[in-house]
Amino acid sequence: MTTPSRRELANAIRFLAIDGVEAAKSGHPGMPMGMADIAEVLWNDYLRHNPGNPRWPDRDRFMLSNGHGSMLHYALLHLSGYDLSIDEIKRFRQLESKTPGHPENFMTPGVETTTGPLGQGFANSVGFALAEKLLAQRYNRPGFDVVDHRTWVFMGDGCMMEGISHEAASLAGTWGLGKLVAFWDDNGISIDGEVEGWFTDDTPARFEAYGWRVIRNVDGHDPHEIRIAIETALKHDDKPTLVCCRTTIGFGSPAKAGKESSHGAPLGKDEVEATRKALDWPHGPFEVPPAIADAWRANDAGATREAEWNALFEAYAAAHPELATELRRRLRGELPADFSSQADAYIAKLQTEGPVVASRKASQMAIEAFAPLLPELIGGSADLAHSNLTLWKGSQPVTGGSAEANYINYGVREFAMTAIANALSMHCGFIPYDATFLVFSDYARNAVRMSALMRSHAIHVYTHDSIGLGEDGPTHQPVEHLASLRYIPNNDVWRPCDAVESAVAWKSAIERMDGPACLVFSRQNLQHQPRDEQQVRDIARGGYVLKDSVGAPELVLIATGSEVELATKAAEQLGDKVRVVSMPSTTVFDRQDAAYRESVLPNAVRKRIAVEAGVTGFWRQYVGLDGAVIGIDTFGASAPAGELYKHFGITVDAVVEAARAL
Repeated sequence: MTTPSRRELANAIRFLAIDGVEAAKSGHPGMPMGMADIAEVLWNDYLRHNPGNPRWPDRDRFMLSNGHGSMLHYALLHLSGYDLSIDEIKRFRQLESKTPGHPENFMTPGVETTTGPLGQGFANSVGFALAEKLLAQRYNRPGFDVVDHRTWVFMGDGCMMEGISHEAASLAGTWGLGKLVAFWDDNGISIDGEVEGWFTDDTPARFEAYGWRVIRNVDGHDPHEIRIAIETALKHDDKPTLVCCRTTIGFGSPAKAGKESSHGAPLGKDEVEATRKALDWPHGPFEVPPAIADAWRANDAGATREAEWNALFEAYAAAHPELATELRRRLRGELPADFSSQADAYIAKLQTEGPVVASRKASQMAIEAFAPLLPELIGGSADLAHSNLTLWKGSQPVTGGSAEANYINYGVREFAMTAIANALSMHCGFIPYDATFLVFSDYARNAVRMSALMRSHAIHVYTHDSIGLGEDGPTHQPVEHLASLRYIPNNDVWRPCDAVESAVAWKSAIERMDGPACLVFSRQNLQHQPRDEQQVRDIARGGYVLKDSVGAPELVLIATGSEVELATKAAEQLGDKVRVVSMPSTTVFDRQDAAYRESVLPNAVRKRIAVEAGVTGFWRQYVGLDGAVIGIDTFGASAPAGELYKHFGITVDAVVEAARAL
């Protein structure tokens, strides 16, 4: 039996991609055809992974940032022996298949991160590489490199054009992420055609300026050159590496190679046959000859690698039992056994003490209380640490090389910050939080959406939550942002009214393992609210009765954040038939059972008023067409906060007037 050539191994990738796209009648064959040779060398010769256990902790991480070429990834997973059958390859882009149009980390074994929005997979790769570096600093000991893996990422011209690539590449160079290797698919083609009309950057020079090692002019169809480039990258761990690969999009297609027509549409029946002849692939659709299939699987030594690592870890555990126990717990995504009880004790103490502080300060107090309990908690801010109040006494910057490093100065890079936080979460071993002003969540918006889609355990901290920030004016005053974030599926949004609710929001976000949370805090001081023990417990349900009526309520006031104080003061003027509901998290409240929701917002009580310094339309689902909403449906203005609340009619008097009108 003849040993298959490297080209034949790569052609197995090409034709699985071609056939998958053809069967689906949609997809992107050009990139898989162009990057197949690079992928074959990387996956067969260098990638340390175990297809039998896609969650092996010390596996290399592979990301496909140009995720539209997803059939490349699926072909690699199938050929390497992951639980991705040929039937799933045939079901490419079909409902509930394991091969969706773009790689989804929750759908396909072996896919580390959801990609598709260009550039984010690259930013994720920076986060994965940072996670490896920080875990290695903390846990490795002489003779025991129990954290020792690499991050590999494929990226296209579109990824390079996106602004997030600049943000993420700059940080990767600053952090010296030497185990990160990126392959740039330099094919000169995007959807609109040849990129020379809109992409003339000196990309290698750009990455060199960011502090990367750059390997230029690699022939992406020559396995020997690809191997030399990878070997060069592996010789040095002092800085990340960019491998610039010259490739031909649609490689092998007689009519469409090198053209945009191969980018985002099936080749067509006739061209598929012509490509088979051109590449000497005389096999039917989805057919991989046994010799080629065996050569792919034979090159995978994943089970052996993992067994060797397990033996190393057992020896490590014997030598360093406390470190091993902590690392195991973190990698399993488990919180310390006593975290919940200690957090509850802190919350109870806050309720007794009743501090009057801005909720951003209350957030910092919660971090001070919880972070010493959680070595996995890692924070950062987009150049606003002293405004967001994300620093705490134990903060250690990641740039210092400390084993205790737990704080990231992201600079003014909201988008990359959020994508990197997503990756820190998905790597395992970390609970990340990032921070900026609420109005600048717009810059991070798509990465926040990806947090929710991927169910990443990331915590997004947003301060300066309303017109209450005052003099900075409408450019910095969020109006529509709370509603916008709440509309993202699976995204918990918290806007607490005092220090106690702020601590509960933090505890809930930390304990939520299946999705992100946005914690939204004020600049201005907020009054402490009196509560009994049951009310304190009910905060975690997202909405609860803060001040109840005498007998059945005739009117319900619903408020969040700084406006809870307005609602309670209005209730005092309106008499004893008024109920005040604090609803720090509508998303969490909506998940409660019907009986609890009815106990808080009785259907029989139709007279309701919602009060929040944001757009009013969101609250109609809670107050109905017959109710009223006190809020702001215009941009803000520059003035002291107190004047702004009066100017825009978000006052106690406005609530009382609306109540009497009802």
